Amino acid sequence: MPKSGQPFSVRMTNCGPLGWIADEAGYRYQPHHPETGAPWPPMPAILHAAWRGLADYPHLPEACLVNVYAPNARMGLHQDRDEHDFSAPVVSLSLGQSCLFRVGGTNRKDPTRSFRLASGDALVLGGDARLAFHGVDRIIRGTSTLLPDGSRINLTLRRVNEPV
Repeated sequence: MPKSGQPFSVRMTNCGPLGWIADEAGYRYQPHHPETGAPWPPMPAILHAAWRGLADYPHLPEACLVNVYAPNARMGLHQDRDEHDFSAPVVSLSLGQSCLFRVGGTNRKDPTRSFRLASGDALVLGGDARLAFHGVDRIIRGTSTLLPDGSRINLTLRRVNEPV
């Protein structure tokens, strides 16, 4: 993780033309895996369909960040600011264990509220909420049998670049 050098508690990979990565150099999108140099796998058609149904945005996503949360993983409050096109929403799809999700305003000190995201839930951060601070407080164990190890997967679809 940039600045601290400590690894995230969440495992991650990507699919689609671009993948989001974090390392000592910072956060960025790139078309290939940082260690293997291989391109990211293609984004499945079902994710394109989910985007078309949820995003209210005419262009397809360019990146799908796949976060895998072990039962004790968390993700602190953050903004999704590494994209060039903030008019495109961020679409989040939850699979596996439920989580306690926290969302606030566009300033870190704005009040927040938490609610449960369950397997199969979709969340769209768009419009005024596109740059809202958000994170995962905790994984709620015993809420799904989808993944036998008790983990949770979050698929985050993003449009990175402005359309040409």
